[in-house]
Amino acid sequence: MGDARTEETTSTRRFREKREAILAAAAEAINEQSAKGMTFADVARRVGLNTTSVTYYFKRKEDLAAAAFEHTLDYLLAMLEEAATEATPVERIERLVTINMARLLRIDRGEERPIAVLSDLRAMDEPVRGPLMARWREVFRRTRALWGDGRGRAATDLAGARAHVLLENLFWLPVWLPRYEADQHPRVMERLIDIFRHGVAGPGATWTPRAIAVPHDDAVPGREAFLLAATRLINELGYRGASVQRIASELNVTKGSFYHHLDAKDDLVAACYRRSFDTIAATQQAADARGGSYWQRLSDTIAALLEVQFSERESLLRTTALSGLPAGERHLMVDRSNRIARRFAGTMMDGIAEGTMRPVDSLVASQAMMAFLNAAFDMRKWAWSMPRERAVAYYASALMFGMFDDRALEI
Repeated sequence: MGDARTEETTSTRRFREKREAILAAAAEAINEQSAKGMTFADVARRVGLNTTSVTYYFKRKEDLAAAAFEHTLDYLLAMLEEAATEATPVERIERLVTINMARLLRIDRGEERPIAVLSDLRAMDEPVRGPLMARWREVFRRTRALWGDGRGRAATDLAGARAHVLLENLFWLPVWLPRYEADQHPRVMERLIDIFRHGVAGPGATWTPRAIAVPHDDAVPGREAFLLAATRLINELGYRGASVQRIASELNVTKGSFYHHLDAKDDLVAACYRRSFDTIAATQQAADARGGSYWQRLSDTIAALLEVQFSERESLLRTTALSGLPAGERHLMVDRSNRIARRFAGTMMDGIAEGTMRPVDSLVASQAMMAFLNAAFDMRKWAWSMPRERAVAYYASALMFGMFDDRALEI
C-alpha cells in the first residue's frame, strides 16, 4: 500500500509540474502574441512536448488561455491579500508594489516564469469570459479596498480611480523596467512609490486646467470613422478579437469598403496608433504653445487627454494591441511612445527647475503617466457616472497629487 501511495503521489506531482510548465509557456505565448494568437503547437514547442500531450491537459485552446488568466488572477489576489495585512493605506500600497517588484526580480533571475497579461480578458468568449471577468472585478474591488471602506460614495469613486492607476502601472512596469540594470530596480521602486505617495505637484499647486481643442481629423478623407471604430473595438476586444468583419459591421459597411481605406488589418492598427500618438503629441504642443508654468502645461495636457479617453466617441489606442503587430511595426510604435514619454519627462524636469513641481525622477514619472493615460479608456463607465470635470479631477489626482491626497474630493 505504501508503494502504491508513493507512486500515486509521484504521478500527481509530475502531472502538476507538467501542467504548470504548460501554463507558464502559455503565459509567455499570450504575452507575445495575445490569447487569440496563441497556438497549441507553439506552447508545446516551448515546453518540449508534442501537441497531443498539451491537449491531454487542456482540450481546447480557449481552456488553456482561461487557465493562464485564472493563474494570473489568483496570483494578483494572493498579492493583494498579503498587502492588505498592513495597517495603513500607504503601507498597503507600498507593500503591494514591493511584492510585485520582488516578483519581477525573480523573473529577471530566471527563478520564476512571467504570468499572463490580462489585456485579452474581455476578448474571451463565453462561457469562460463571465467567471474570468467576475474574478477580475474581485481583484479591482480588493485593490480599491486598500484605501479603506465605508468612507462614502465620493471617496469610493476616488479610490476606484487610484486602484485602476495603481494596477495599470503594475502591469506596465515589465515593459519599461528592463531598461534598467537589475541592481537599479530597488531605486526605481522607491522613486515610483514616491510618486504614488506624493504625486508630481509642487507646493501650492492647484488643479485648474485650461481647455485645449484636441485635434483629431485624419488626413485621408473618409477614413476617420474607420479609425474611431477600430480604436474602440480593439481597446475593448483586443487586436485579434476586433476582426475586420466586426469593425465593418460596426460601421454598417462591407469589408470591401474597409479595404478601400486600408490595405490590411495591420495597416489599420498602425494607423490607429499613429492617430493616437499624433493626438497626444499635438496636445502637448498646443499646451506648450499657449505657455504658462510647466505645471499648468502638464495639467492642461493631462485634462485634455482624459477628456478624450472618457468621451463616448473618441479614444486613444491602448498599447495592449502592440502584441498583434509585426515586430518591425511594433518597434516603430514603441519608439514613438517613448518619444512622447520623454516629452512628458522634459515638461516635468522644467517644472522641477521652476519650482512648480516636486523633485521626482522624471523618467519614472513619465512612464507612470503613460500607463495612467493609456488605461483611462477602461474607466469610461466610471467617468460617466459623475460630472465630467469631477471624473477628470479624480483620475488625474492619482499621479498629479498622489494616491493619498484627498483635495480632489472638494471639487
